[in-house]
Amino acid sequence: MDNSKRDYYEVLGVPKGASEDEIKKAFRKLARKYHPDINPDNPEAEAKFKEVNEAYEVLSDADKRARYDQFGHAGVDPNFGAGGAGAGGFGGFEDIFDSIFGSNGFGGFSSGFGGFGGGSRTANPNAPKRGEDLQINLTLDFIEACKGVSKSLNINRQQTCPDCNGSGAAAGTTASTCTECHGTGFVNVQRRTAFGVISQQSVCSKCGGKGKQINTPCKGCGGKGRKGVTISQKIDVPAGIDNGQILRVSGGGNSGINGGTNGDLHVKIIVRPDPIFERNGSDINIEIPITFAQATLGCEIEVPTIDGKVKYNIPEGTQTGTRFRLSGKGIKRLNRNSRGDQYVKVNVEVPKNLTTEQKDLLRKFESSIDETSYSKRGTFFDKVKSFLNNLKQ
Repeated sequence: MDNSKRDYYEVLGVPKGASEDEIKKAFRKLARKYHPDINPDNPEAEAKFKEVNEAYEVLSDADKRARYDQFGHAGVDPNFGAGGAGAGGFGGFEDIFDSIFGSNGFGGFSSGFGGFGGGSRTANPNAPKRGEDLQINLTLDFIEACKGVSKSLNINRQQTCPDCNGSGAAAGTTASTCTECHGTGFVNVQRRTAFGVISQQSVCSKCGGKGKQINTPCKGCGGKGRKGVTISQKIDVPAGIDNGQILRVSGGGNSGINGGTNGDLHVKIIVRPDPIFERNGSDINIEIPITFAQATLGCEIEVPTIDGKVKYNIPEGTQTGTRFRLSGKGIKRLNRNSRGDQYVKVNVEVPKNLTTEQKDLLRKFESSIDETSYSKRGTFFDKVKSFLNNLKQ
């Protein structure tokens, strides 16, 4: 873990309790500020941009953010939690029963109370068992999610050992019947408790419930039958995928045990917000500033879309906040051939730092305009006049 990394909240300039919207807005602002294409002459821009992306990737993911809040950068380190407890544990609940019935585990207790009429036997440990599912996050740029993309990911998973074909025994050797449980995988233990004598069936501690003993373990997997490997998995992301959606790769998880089928790989999609485009379902929203003269006289502007630039004619007299629709210029609907639309909102930007000559020209222009040219002003002041008259009555 790199201890020199800055706090991710500090990088984005948001408080620790910031909402998802606050984090997204901060990222959009900083991504626009440090984007290398916008800052080609700033050698620090690219590093800042990467730092901002890294912070957003963690804080925009609920699971990663929770680990980061609790453990800091160590919580989102790829090696964090290695060797920890599996997903099937019962934690403190298991410990309570262990204190009563011994330390053979909750699995032994769930096998039934032999002294109280007997219980059911745990499933055959040598039966085929499906491999565990895996989940991994895949972060995409906005355009990649819109257009679709193929990515190669490095996946850490448990795979059947090729040296022993999953048996756990070294080549040329075989497992023998366990002398403790005689191949059943279970042993019966009687315990005297406050409730009386209880007959408990427990998983055999000598063979781990397999009923077999491996006298010469396979060196490739240490007798486990599976070994950790890193594989390159190609992921085909369809056009139109959205943030938070999950792609399932059948059989991409851990290998099965005892000939069982592989688990699946679940790929959770994280889409970085774009500095220009904002998604709304299959539609795209964009805001473009225009000048007072462009809005008054009308003009032709270039509008960026996910397909490239298109030209659009702004009619004269366009008001700030007006929205135009570009039909079919939105995002492809997932698993469909149709696309959404792009909506362009124009905002009239008022110029600053005018010269004295420019101000004089504007005053002459203003005095030459008939008040009827301003429809909204006339309506507004009529309402104000009516309101004041009602106050006098």
